[in-house]
Amino acid sequence: MPKKPAFARISITLPEPVLAAADKLAKRLDRSRSWVIAEAIRRFGGEGLSASPGPGMVRETITNPYVSHLGAIAESDERRLRADLALTPETRVRQAEELVRLGQMVRPPRARAQIIGFDSYEDYYQWKTTHRAGG
Repeated sequence: MPKKPAFARISITLPEPVLAAADKLAKRLDRSRSWVIAEAIRRFGGEGLSASPGPGMVRETITNPYVSHLGAIAESDERRLRADLALTPETRVRQAEELVRLGQMVRPPRARAQIIGFDSYEDYYQWKTTHRAGG
């Protein structure tokens, strides 16, 4: 098992405009303030540090799937999202069902083998009688 990276808590003093800019950037990128400052140090040229997170560096996932790594919603994704949200729930369900139907036409579902194990003959018999009854 890989060793967990060591982290240290620090306290820094920044001019208010710099802190406001860091907070604004963190919000735009959907990242934490700590990540923004750590990334700035890595990009500014911290010796032995790379700009991309590696083992032992702060890693955060983007929580919004429509936000790119630059924090901007792609124009086409935004248009598609707005168009989808303008539809009624019933229409969205119908479109989803149609997509499933079309997908099955392109790639029909394969027959699957089913293997079932039982602890006893009684369990098997109960399953068999239930299965025959359509339950």
